[in-house]
Amino acid sequence: MSDLAVEQERPERAFRLSRLKLSGEMRLIICLALFVGLLSIAPLGRLVYAAFFTDGSLDLERITHILGGRRVLQATGNTIWISITSTLLASVIGTLAALLVGMTDMKARTAWVFGFVLPLMIPPQVTALAWVQSFSPASPLLAPLGLTLEPGMRHPLYSSGGIIFLLGLYNAPLVFLSVRASLRRVPANLLEAAQSAGAKPLPVVLDIILPLVRSGIFAGAALAFVSSIGNFGIQAMLGIPARVPTLITMIYRRLNSYGPSALNDMALLALLLAVLTIIGMTITGWLGRQGDQRVDGASITLRLSLGRWHWPVATLAWGYLAAVLVLPLSSLAGSALVRGYGQPLTLDTLTFENFNNALFRHEGIREAFATSFMLTGLTVFILIPVSIALGYFLVWRTGFLSKLLHLASELAYALPGIIIGVAMILFFLRPLPLVNVSIYGTIWVIFAAYLSNYLALALRPILGGFAQVDRSLNEAAQIAGAGILSRLRDIVLPVLAPSAAAAAILVFMTAINEIQTSVLLVSSRAQTIGPMIIFLEEAGSSTLAAAVGCLMVLLILSLMLVSLCFSKFLPKGVLPWRD
Repeated sequence: MSDLAVEQERPERAFRLSRLKLSGEMRLIICLALFVGLLSIAPLGRLVYAAFFTDGSLDLERITHILGGRRVLQATGNTIWISITSTLLASVIGTLAALLVGMTDMKARTAWVFGFVLPLMIPPQVTALAWVQSFSPASPLLAPLGLTLEPGMRHPLYSSGGIIFLLGLYNAPLVFLSVRASLRRVPANLLEAAQSAGAKPLPVVLDIILPLVRSGIFAGAALAFVSSIGNFGIQAMLGIPARVPTLITMIYRRLNSYGPSALNDMALLALLLAVLTIIGMTITGWLGRQGDQRVDGASITLRLSLGRWHWPVATLAWGYLAAVLVLPLSSLAGSALVRGYGQPLTLDTLTFENFNNALFRHEGIREAFATSFMLTGLTVFILIPVSIALGYFLVWRTGFLSKLLHLASELAYALPGIIIGVAMILFFLRPLPLVNVSIYGTIWVIFAAYLSNYLALALRPILGGFAQVDRSLNEAAQIAGAGILSRLRDIVLPVLAPSAAAAAILVFMTAINEIQTSVLLVSSRAQTIGPMIIFLEEAGSSTLAAAVGCLMVLLILSLMLVSLCFSKFLPKGVLPWRD
């Protein structure tokens, strides 16, 4: 070959090699696909496979036997009934609260919103324990009034009605946040026109406001339904002692009774729970889309005057907070301050021994706190940069793969946490290929579940923050030869810092006391603080469980107050407890 031919061949070969070489963005999206695929898509796929197949073949006989069994049918009926009725209760309370805060001239709204949203941040198992102990002789509020339960009396909360009641109170803030967001989009000119025509406040709310915020009500109802159907803490604390089986408690009890040998059965029950969740979300979403709710005009700024109803309404509003916050939490503290459960709280019975044991003497509790802090910190450390990178592709490089990853992360977050727990057991039960190491029964399988479950939660504030980033700066840096990681670090991250901080706060506060996912994954070698209250209560250590619950509430309250101090640096609407 002549020298001229060789010179002509070199540029063509170099061009072909450059086409084969992956760009920085392509390598990054492949890494994100592996991250989401291994932690979300593959475990959920393994769950579906295990639900239908046994030893590689479709096992219709097993599927029919389990789904047609009396206990499963009873648990399914209880799950549907409890979830629907508690969602209705949460929707009524949450909508009324949103109308009160968003449309009236109520005083001290910020403080009231903080108190109303606080129960949502308290772990559900702590909420259930606090309400159970609110009728004990140690209750500082009910004991002096003689309203505590007599020895031997059946506790009223140990029933399906008790579960519905607590789930409704617990999920009401979800509906409140959704309806309040919808109220902010209602045009003020509609209210002004109605008032000018002499309309009274009640007809204005019924005929104008509620039809316009219907989508927000149903969106909140969908969130409340998903939360109710997957709320293990309340269902376990009240349903197991009351012998009110639900699908989520049945999965938990079967794993405790039969171990990994029942994984195929648990996978089928988990899949049934997932189907009910998706059906509920689909129905509420369809109801919210019925009718044309589009309006024009500036967002609502006009507030209805309470007038002579100000004090009665304020009394009811603050009385509600006293009932759902002060009563159970004071009772929880009262039970933690006595030596034995059932003792009245007096100067003679007052002791701090339970707190001392929880903080310094009980090795299992100390290790559970330490493990929870470590896993939560690692989860935040990993998910924030992953969310920033994934947000980059979702906002500026939209494509099928990025949308698929987003959908997978949202599905892992929307499904009840116990489903993710079952999926992680199935996926990580066998040793990992290549390294031949099993992480089942260790803290790392809990860590993998956290990464899968909370990616979507970390991503939401960050996606909103991308609207503040000037895309032209990124394009200019790309033209100048800056790689994708350099652009994310030097251009995107400084602007997204407040949104990333808000995402870190939300993930940390949600994961630190988590129970829904980890309750199936904890072992003697790996304990987290979330399930500890249930284990202590089952072991008969009610006063020690109360002390741990008080510490968890203090931790959450402290984090919420710290976030409020820095709220002016965070994007508006990110912190749900900020009005």
